[in-house]
Amino acid sequence: MRRFHPWLAALLMILTGAASAQAHFLFVRILPAAEGGRFSEVYFSDQADAGDPRFIDKIASTQLWLQTEPGKFTPLKVHQAADRLRALVPSSGGFAVVGKCTYGVLARAKQPAFLLRHYPKAVAGDSAAIATLQPKGEIPFEIQIRPDSAGLEFTALRKGKPLPNAVFHWVAVDLKGASFKADEQGKARWTPPAPGAFAVYTGQTLAEAGAHQGAKYDEIREFTTLAFTWPLDAKGADPEAAALFQEAMAARAAWKGFPGFSADIAARVDGRPWKGTVTISAKGTVELTMEDEAVTPWIQEQLDSLVMHRIARPQGTQEKAAPVRFADADRDHPLGRLLLFEGGKFASSYRVKDKQLLVVNRHLGKVNMTITVLDNDKNKEGQFLPRSYTVQYWDAATGQLQRTETIQDRWTRVGAWDLPTLHQVVTSSSAGQSMKMMNLSWHELLKATK
Repeated sequence: MRRFHPWLAALLMILTGAASAQAHFLFVRILPAAEGGRFSEVYFSDQADAGDPRFIDKIASTQLWLQTEPGKFTPLKVHQAADRLRALVPSSGGFAVVGKCTYGVLARAKQPAFLLRHYPKAVAGDSAAIATLQPKGEIPFEIQIRPDSAGLEFTALRKGKPLPNAVFHWVAVDLKGASFKADEQGKARWTPPAPGAFAVYTGQTLAEAGAHQGAKYDEIREFTTLAFTWPLDAKGADPEAAALFQEAMAARAAWKGFPGFSADIAARVDGRPWKGTVTISAKGTVELTMEDEAVTPWIQEQLDSLVMHRIARPQGTQEKAAPVRFADADRDHPLGRLLLFEGGKFASSYRVKDKQLLVVNRHLGKVNMTITVLDNDKNKEGQFLPRSYTVQYWDAATGQLQRTETIQDRWTRVGAWDLPTLHQVVTSSSAGQSMKMMNLSWHELLKATK
């Protein structure tokens, strides 16, 4: 069941005069870094995290611009999905996304026909950087935000000039909200009462008649919104998030007191069969004896990765220096809570559910990678072993999907350890599909050395 956000319904009714919570409104929000990178999304909806597919064609012409440096605007490539528009944004730093959309002419009984225009905006990241950002000249109606040590200053700009005595409204996710008013210079101060997601908005009606796409109107109604998460640049760890992550790490099957083992390998790499043996030491060193050197690099890489994930390490070693916190307030995502590591080596984020790490997101320079677990096995101790998962790779600059890997793993119990018997990788990309697999058999534990 989709979560309903009452704060948005309240916003819609105030702005549109609707008598029903089913009213819709256009807004843009900046998501935390997650699957495929970080995105801004545009919805025309009665919900804050899902669009309405019935109206996607009406907002498809929405234009978005990214501002990461004062006064420098870069057009964003907008992708149309089933119920929303999406655009890739930077994974870090302070920036703004501003847009414009001419929705069209609306006519209601006993009311003047009006042309509806929306100017959505969102900011995210470092407050010092946000404080330097400038309004976009081509946007006639925009809210400017200025964070400082005293809180937040807002200014409603009409063609770049402040609107004296403008009335702003704010709404939080719990439906609590209020209004605040600008002074004669057009400046207003307000500080959110608690951490969370907020929307500040205002509107105006222009007594201008005309025609749009053949439809006549008597006036123009414009609305501008500013969405952000408070505090703008959250810092530090969240004990609950850290505990959730550590619980999931502890639930992964690991080779504790591992003596090492040897096994035979039968592999097939893109049609090339291969046989050999492998010896994995107690420290995790992989030594191969092979028939065909052409396939050795892939076998070596896969076994090195497999061993790295199974060798027991002190709890909390991964992302040790990076504080972890919840990336958002969504507790109902099917793949679990989104955890963000602040300043981690790979700008990592994870989704955790039922003591399992179901998603791993990493920013690897030019590539964004996402691992999504489809199915886990449980071993004798009730700990989790990977059974099937996918890995997607996206171009970090364009967001274009480069390739997808579908991976299958199987295990056998030897003594007190779960050892691999099958590792299969099917890779799909614009170049076609490739198939690589290896079977391990005749496992023998190594004798412990003193």
